Amino acid sequence: MTQAASGRLNPMVIVAVCFCVAALEGYDIQAFGIAAPRLARELHLGPSQMGLAGSAAMVGLMLGAVIGGWIADRFGRKPVLAISVAAFGVFSVATAFAHTFEMLTLTRFLTGVGFGGAMPNLIAIATEISPANRRAVTTTSMFCGLPAGGTLVALLARAGGEGLDWRTIFLIGGALPILLAPVVALLIPETRPVHAESADRRLAQGLFAERRGIATLLIWLVFILDLLVTYLLVNWLPTLVQAKGFSPADGASTSLWFNALSVVGALILGRVADRFGFRWTATVVFLVLAGAMYGLAQATTMPVILACASAAGFTVVGGAYVLYALAPSFYPPQIRAAAAGVAIAVGRIGSIAGPVIAGQLRAGGYGPGQVLQAMIPVSIAAAGVVFLLMTVGKPHPDQG
Repeated sequence: MTQAASGRLNPMVIVAVCFCVAALEGYDIQAFGIAAPRLARELHLGPSQMGLAGSAAMVGLMLGAVIGGWIADRFGRKPVLAISVAAFGVFSVATAFAHTFEMLTLTRFLTGVGFGGAMPNLIAIATEISPANRRAVTTTSMFCGLPAGGTLVALLARAGGEGLDWRTIFLIGGALPILLAPVVALLIPETRPVHAESADRRLAQGLFAERRGIATLLIWLVFILDLLVTYLLVNWLPTLVQAKGFSPADGASTSLWFNALSVVGALILGRVADRFGFRWTATVVFLVLAGAMYGLAQATTMPVILACASAAGFTVVGGAYVLYALAPSFYPPQIRAAAAGVAIAVGRIGSIAGPVIAGQLRAGGYGPGQVLQAMIPVSIAAAGVVFLLMTVGKPHPDQG
């Protein structure tokens, strides 16, 4: 039982507020990819430096997810979520005032710490306010805010055109979370487990006890693989499209379609997973992703690029949110936020590696198609891992 169980607030209001939190995270994360070409020119940064700066937020997210989930399981979800939202707003604003590679990397790292503190709490809240047969759709409804925010910044970039200052993108993306933080504090109910012994439960025991060890390792691995592909595309897709010979506007349009179809994918796949189960839903999703990556690598016209980018967004981002719904179901309530935080943190190895790999491949002379094609075996491996997870893993009894 959780404290949320006795709350009177309409769950749809909770979902709406959490959606807004996720949307503003998605805005800021995608903002870096949108701003990257202009930012790199102004600060005189090469591909390798841009890859490192893009990954700095993910390093911070790893740290924030572990610490934020651990604190929330002991002291409450709501205060950690509100402080995290305010933090990533403040440091997104600070990103707009970066004038050196070092300052840019530091502000992106600190922004990521805020992201990390928020994400495991959104996952735990979604799990705890919804019945088992609605868990996937509740979680994906919240987290489709991430690509919705990415779509918003892509639209802003397209409307602003070449005259849009990259700093304005981050100023907008920072001001909105600062305004949202008090709303989170007022409207989100406390869902921390009320069991007195929960604060003393050792996280390592919870992750690996009762035959959960193999499932935990497989959850971590599939998160790594999915987020490697996701964040390579989030940070590099507009730049790779431009490297194929298309305009900055075409790059922004590609990002727009990627994010827009991510929202659709999250909503549809959440319902499909609730109805037909996670095993085949997630497995097929990652196999389709491999096909989309092949199409993106080979595409030479904008219609084909937009179609493949849409398919990639639908599958890789929608698939990630299905995983967000699945992962907490393996753990008891008293460690659910911390376990989700650890899964997110470990998964961010992939989100760190993705932008860095793209930067290093480009610096090494690889063409944009070759960079995208390198993600095909990663996608196929993710399909195999999630199928194995659903074969050997066992959800916690209260989520079965």
